[in-house]
Amino acid sequence: MFNKCEKQFAIIGVAGYIAPRHLAAIKAIGGNLSYSHDISDSVGIIDRFFPDSYFTTNYGIFKKELKSRKIDYLSVCTPNSFHAQHSIMGLESGADVICEKPLALTMAELELMDKAQVQTGHLIHPILQLRLHPEIVRLKKMVECGFKQELYDVDLTYITPRGAWYMSSWKGTHSKSGGLATNIGVHFIDMLQWVFGSVREIVVHHSSADCISGFMMLDKARVRFFLSINKSHIPSNDFQSGCACRKMTVDHYDFDFSSGFNDLHTVSYSEVIEGKGFSINDGKAAVHTLETIRTLRPIGAVGDYHPLLLNI
Repeated sequence: MFNKCEKQFAIIGVAGYIAPRHLAAIKAIGGNLSYSHDISDSVGIIDRFFPDSYFTTNYGIFKKELKSRKIDYLSVCTPNSFHAQHSIMGLESGADVICEKPLALTMAELELMDKAQVQTGHLIHPILQLRLHPEIVRLKKMVECGFKQELYDVDLTYITPRGAWYMSSWKGTHSKSGGLATNIGVHFIDMLQWVFGSVREIVVHHSSADCISGFMMLDKARVRFFLSINKSHIPSNDFQSGCACRKMTVDHYDFDFSSGFNDLHTVSYSEVIEGKGFSINDGKAAVHTLETIRTLRPIGAVGDYHPLLLNI
C-alpha cells in the first residue's frame, strides 16, 4: 500500500500515548527508528517495531546523538508545551520534523518555529489526520461545490471518556496541554476551518476541567461544539461503556467519521515522505483559534449553544 522510504527516524516522547501510532507508521512506510528518547523508561512498545533502536532517558545525550548522526525526520510526541522547543531542536540538528498536534500553544511559538525553518532549510510537518479522512474529504468537496448558498448549521460532539489519571497527568495541567479544547479538540477545530472557512466569531458557553462548549461562526457555517472527557455527558442513546461519542451533524444530517482512523497516521507519514505533507501555514488557523478560546470567559447557556449543554 505504501512505498518503502528507507529513511532514518528519531522519536522524542516515545513512551507517550500517541507514540505507538507513530511507531506503526514508520514501520509501515519502511522507515527505520534509529534513536528514541523519553524521560520515562516504560518503552517496551519499541520491541514490537524497532528493537534495535537506540534509547535514552537523558535529553542531553539524545540531543547530542541527533546532531552527530544523520537523521531524516524527528517525530515529536512530547507534551504540547514542548512541541515548539523540540521541533526547533530537530530542525537545528539537521532533520525535518513530524509534529503531533498541536504544533504550538501560541502564535508567538509558531513564529519562532517558522523562523527556524528559514534559518535551517528544514521543514516542520504537523499531523492533521482528519484532513485525510475520506468522509471529511467528501464533506469538503461538497461544500466547495457550492450546492448551498446559505450558511451550514453544524453540531460537533466529541466525548472521549478519560479516567482519574487524566487530571493528574500533564494533560490536566493547563500550561502544559493548553486546556481541554486544545488537547482533545485541536483536530476538530482545524478540520472545521479547513472545510468551512475562517473564523468570524467565537463564543465559549461553558468551560471546565472536563468539558468545553461553545459556538463558532465560520465563513460557511454556524458551528456549535461540545468537547468532553466525562463519560456521564454521553447521551443515554449513544452510550457504550468505554467508547467515545464522536458525532457531527451538518444541516441535521449525521456525518459519520467514527471509523477510518486507524491508518491515518500512516497515511500522514506517507504524504510527508512523498513531499505532500502539511506545513506550518496549514496549522496556523487552529493554533490562533485555540489561543483565542483560552482567553474567552464563558457566558453560560445564552444564544446559540450546543443542546447537550443543558444536561450539565
